[in-house]
Amino acid sequence: MSISFKDKVAIVTGAGGGLGRAYALELGRRGAKVVVNDLGGSRDGTGSSDAASAVVEEIERAGGEAMANGASVTEYEQMEKMVADAKQKWGGVHCLINNAGVLRDKSFAKMEPADFEFVVDVHLNGSANATKAVWETMREQAYGRILMTASSTGLFGNFGQANYGAAKLGLAGLTKTLQLEGAKYNIKVNTLAPVAGTRMTEDLFPKEAFELFAPENVVPAALYLVSEDSPTNAIVGAGAGGFHSAWVVMNDAVWLPEGERTVEGFAENWDKISEQSNLKAPQSGQEQSGAILTAMQKVTGSGPGSARG
Repeated sequence: MSISFKDKVAIVTGAGGGLGRAYALELGRRGAKVVVNDLGGSRDGTGSSDAASAVVEEIERAGGEAMANGASVTEYEQMEKMVADAKQKWGGVHCLINNAGVLRDKSFAKMEPADFEFVVDVHLNGSANATKAVWETMREQAYGRILMTASSTGLFGNFGQANYGAAKLGLAGLTKTLQLEGAKYNIKVNTLAPVAGTRMTEDLFPKEAFELFAPENVVPAALYLVSEDSPTNAIVGAGAGGFHSAWVVMNDAVWLPEGERTVEGFAENWDKISEQSNLKAPQSGQEQSGAILTAMQKVTGSGPGSARG
């Protein structure tokens, strides 16, 4: 099976280096027309560079088509113009990989509110801006593939990255709602949690591990998740040639009768409430309400027909 992006237009944010560059190059090799977006600058978001133009040159030397874009994902109007430029040149936008990001790592005790806000703005609001800018186009053409970039920090936590983790888990949540809203328009939305040796992580890896975790080893997952036959609502981890899925799961609800619905009653049932058994991965938030009603019906034999959480 050969996966092609011929006749597809793809936008990759933060594509001037690292993971984004690797995605853009492979999309170009597989026939996509690529918008290489990169504001440039250092990993904390300061400064500027011509990185996007350099990647465009690489794609064109290999026989592909690409255009550079230096817009900031934090500015919605700039994202709108980026999409408009792509449509004017190539007629549409079919794939969006939200990859732009920054780091400002500190323990929460030492982190300034501005550092928290900036990281959330770039990762979470920036991805929302880029996605909103392509959303109506994808609805109109009844085709769209969107990838959010989360992180193991967002899914599982990491010391010194409260700002980054909050933004990254937010992106997984954004995916879960957008995949529902986009389904009838053939818009599929997925989440990738990559582990790669890039300028964002170069001081976190020993040299040998840095080379093992090359960005190219994440590309197979990223491109499959924006391909025509991609799944939707997946959370995939990738790095160093290893791939796995992750889920947001819940166990069976424990329903407490009215007389036991107290702080003490909850405490007495905590072992059952927190038991990691009968885990399931809901496909929408309504399933939480359904699980509670199911638990109630098991105890009382009756209950309302439906509820929303």
